[in-house]
Amino acid sequence: MSRPKPTLFTIPAGVSFVDALAAGLLERAGPEPGALAGTTLLLPTRRACRALAEAFLEASGGTALLLPRLLPLGDLDAEELSFLEEEAGLAGSEAMALPPAMPGLRRQLLLSLLIQAWQARRAEAGTAPAGADQAARLAEELARLIDQVETEGLSWNGLAGLVPEDYAGHWQETLDFLEIVTARWPEIEAEQGAVGPAARRRLLLERQAAAWQAAPPAGPVVVAGSTGSIPATAALIAAVAALPEGMVVLPGLDRSVDEETWEAVAQDPAHPQHGLARLLLRLGAGRDEVADWPHAAPEATIACRGAFLNDALRPAALTAAWSAAEDDPDGGAGLEAALAGVRRIDCANPAEEALVVALLLRQSLRVPGRSAALVTPDRGLARRVAAELRRWDIEIDDSAGQPLSQTPPGAYLRLTADLLVSELAPLPLLAALKHPLTAGGEAPGAFRDKVRALELAVLRGPRPAPGFTGLRAALAGHAAAERLRPWLDRLAAMAEPFRAALAARPRRLKAVAEGHLAFAEALAASDKESGPARLWAGEAGEAAAGFADELLDPASGDAGAGDPGAGGLEVGREDYVALLDSLMAGRAVRPRYGRHPRLAILGPLEARLKHADVMILAGLNEGTWPAETDSGPWLSRPMRAAFGLPAPERRIGLSAHDFLQACAAPEVALTRSTRVEGAPTVPSRWLLRIDALLRARGLGDALHRESGQWCRWAAELDRPPRIAAAAPPEPRPPVAKRPHELSVTEVQSLVHDPYGLYARKVLALAALDPLDADPGAAERGTLIHAVLERFVARFPENLPEDALEALLALGREAFAPLEAWPSLHAFWWPRFERIAAWFVAWEAERRPGLAETRAELRGRLALDAPAGLFTLKAKADRLERRRDGGLTLIDYKTGALPTGVAVETGLAPQLPLEAAIAAAGGFAALPAGAPDRLAFLRLTGGEPAGAWKPLAADAAALAAEARAGLERLVAAYDRPETAYRARPYGGAPGRDPYALLSRLAEWSSGAGGEDGP
Repeated sequence: MSRPKPTLFTIPAGVSFVDALAAGLLERAGPEPGALAGTTLLLPTRRACRALAEAFLEASGGTALLLPRLLPLGDLDAEELSFLEEEAGLAGSEAMALPPAMPGLRRQLLLSLLIQAWQARRAEAGTAPAGADQAARLAEELARLIDQVETEGLSWNGLAGLVPEDYAGHWQETLDFLEIVTARWPEIEAEQGAVGPAARRRLLLERQAAAWQAAPPAGPVVVAGSTGSIPATAALIAAVAALPEGMVVLPGLDRSVDEETWEAVAQDPAHPQHGLARLLLRLGAGRDEVADWPHAAPEATIACRGAFLNDALRPAALTAAWSAAEDDPDGGAGLEAALAGVRRIDCANPAEEALVVALLLRQSLRVPGRSAALVTPDRGLARRVAAELRRWDIEIDDSAGQPLSQTPPGAYLRLTADLLVSELAPLPLLAALKHPLTAGGEAPGAFRDKVRALELAVLRGPRPAPGFTGLRAALAGHAAAERLRPWLDRLAAMAEPFRAALAARPRRLKAVAEGHLAFAEALAASDKESGPARLWAGEAGEAAAGFADELLDPASGDAGAGDPGAGGLEVGREDYVALLDSLMAGRAVRPRYGRHPRLAILGPLEARLKHADVMILAGLNEGTWPAETDSGPWLSRPMRAAFGLPAPERRIGLSAHDFLQACAAPEVALTRSTRVEGAPTVPSRWLLRIDALLRARGLGDALHRESGQWCRWAAELDRPPRIAAAAPPEPRPPVAKRPHELSVTEVQSLVHDPYGLYARKVLALAALDPLDADPGAAERGTLIHAVLERFVARFPENLPEDALEALLALGREAFAPLEAWPSLHAFWWPRFERIAAWFVAWEAERRPGLAETRAELRGRLALDAPAGLFTLKAKADRLERRRDGGLTLIDYKTGALPTGVAVETGLAPQLPLEAAIAAAGGFAALPAGAPDRLAFLRLTGGEPAGAWKPLAADAAALAAEARAGLERLVAAYDRPETAYRARPYGGAPGRDPYALLSRLAEWSSGAGGEDGP
């Protein structure tokens, strides 16, 4: 008895697959609204089922209609390959006999346990074990291998046939590692009463095929849109094709190529038609037995384009058959017309590519009713495009969704974990406490107010000591301490379970996660809502709650009593945040509504079935689309072939098929970035093939003509309008509001940066210290000045025998408060010890010639000025009265010294101005008289620890010139027309905290400015 011929159809590229399928089925069913109800339709994914349901609605004109049963058949995405057994025609007992699919997170954690146990055994041989986050990443890769093996229906016993001696040493080690899945994993699956998703999918497909072969269903069964790349899927397609009312509708079968080419296609796994060729061989059918689906003929230009693309992607051995331009009867005019709707845009980088794609999508909306879709496997690029579209208030539907880790609840979970893992380091602490979900049981506004107060009190500047104890110590004596201490105590109580779990030994993931989630919920509570109500609300919150439930699932933490990892995955304190990242990777949040009705971001598989008027194929670089042909970390190519796994190039063939399907839209844009992260990229092999064929046809630049134009538009979009260069700010406050009392260091600021002094003294704007700042020179100088002042005051004439120990004792007292900032203490104390040793030696050499030594003397000098009295203040670091009757004025410097030229020209007037105060008798403890010597004492704690730098210039003359210069400066700023200019001498020394306020970048080119007043 002869086998019945299968009923095979194809919907060519250039026709919207789901629309044509819906229209054809409606025509076959007739006008009865319930005629389709007995039909079963098998499609690749659940999303394809939803798209076909929408297509039925549109094709029927909105009339009442009973839809057929739409079932997801399966594809490469394991999450969308779950089969609804209750709808699949299986008997109830048969369906229930299948074990459930193991949740992905549970499988990853159980595999991580086995990996940790394997690493523990290797650690006994001297190999350092990896952290829990590394184990989780290895588990994820191992799960992919398990799915590949289960998909192909292979037995793990096949690994025993791979002879280790035939491979390099590291592959032998890999085979030893894979005993995890051969020896232990099947037992764990049996203990769990579950199987992997790929195994369950294969079993369901096999049972469904067997059930239909034994008892064909009463109604029509249609398999549409699948290429049969999965063996079990191909078997089910074969079973459907053999049914009396079975139909198979193939996507984009090319029936135009000759037999020689078709035979080569069947041997080339990277060819776009390879999957269909293998499927037809499985079905025992030839291309001539495949009919056109009714009402599915593409436009002539699209058909011509498809023929060109099929020619461009023909097997490499047959590219010699490419026709030259003179062989084309119309001289290439027909092909040029067919490619008129195709443009290629090469962008400089992913940021420019995302902006160009956003512009293309935005432009499509100018035509009423036109739809557009971005097709790319590059998730980073897709997110960039979605972000760029928001500048026009466009929310686009991204079929892949948003990664859970990038949603507010996902980011909050990570930040609250990092808060305690980092022991309340300033940046992680503020990132968590300033998150929108954080309220700490208070009104969010009141909570934020306390966070800001804590930031200003102790987090700006050097890092406090770790933990809540360190914050309390840093707050000691601060004005905000009384207000913030009870608040910190409440936060510490919330965090205590999490802190205790992190400190426990052994540190099990389940206990740490319980403590973390309890802390996260408590911290999320407000004065009106509970923590769970705020944290787990909305689509992203629901996804985060599902992740948390799986993380705390008791079945996820025990690999069996006989396993060394029993009791749960052990996690290092520093690994927990990275482990969360690993476990959240791949989880996506897909919005249910609220996206644009005419724009979408599609994956390549979805674009196979759903077309838009404008298709933008982006990320067309080798290694991105198509992805790299990596054989994976577990098996080399020869090992994969010996084991029975398919060649990695098969994925390229599937991607190429999706690429050709998407290229058949009325308008197509092909985009790529020439550089990614600064490195040059290689165009996708498909683009290279297209370019080569276009050159052979004499149309080398046919697709590139608009590339420069779109890139220019993208550059212009964010380019500010051309305006005249901004002038430097020149504020002229009323004279009465100007400062009339300055210290000698502020006078130096007035010389170098009048605008900065204006901001501090007139606007009263104090610059904030950076968060978690490195030990700064200013604080170091203050401390060292204070210690030396006390030392000189205690021993003004003669040094004691234990001078060094006395100085170090004073230093220890001064440095004691810094124990609240361990990094500060650890950085400065060793330097101070070196300074102390050098200073005592210098003092011992100097004291015999001194009659008296004074430190930190305060002085004042009153000057008559046009607007009234002006007061100059100073605090001299050190004044020495020598036995010869002379006076030496010394300035301590813990940083760089000013040059002698800067002192003599008035650009560094601090020391000469102090001399002028002394000459006028401004230091109350000293009689009037100008010092005859000026000097700097540099104290850095480096090599050497200190240096004595006397000035060669005449001290009295410097003092007189400094006073005269100050009088001129004060008189100038007492005139209303004198402005406080920014950087009159081209720059101020050190960091400029007021650069943004003065709009420095708008007017400064780095060149020197004009003279000051």
